[in-house]
Amino acid sequence: MIRLLVRVSGLVQGVWYRRSTQEQAELLGVAGYVRNLPGGEVEAALEGKPEAVARLLDWMRTGPPGATVVDVRVSEEGPLGETAFRVER
Repeated sequence: MIRLLVRVSGLVQGVWYRRSTQEQAELLGVAGYVRNLPGGEVEAALEGKPEAVARLLDWMRTGPPGATVVDVRVSEEGPLGETAFRVER
């Protein structure tokens, strides 16, 4: 299991980015969270099998229709043992 902390910038708030990320995470069996940040970015923690996390990260580089992803920053963290994916407010 791996865990990545991801920050996505661009037009990623107000375009269903968080909810769409949750849907993709649940399809792939990835746990963690996604939330909006005050500066207009989206932050997500992705935890799961390396292949599933990589697939979700690839999806996040484009996001849902209506999103315009400009930059994606990724750092590794130690897994926490999360088992579900949630949208935080």
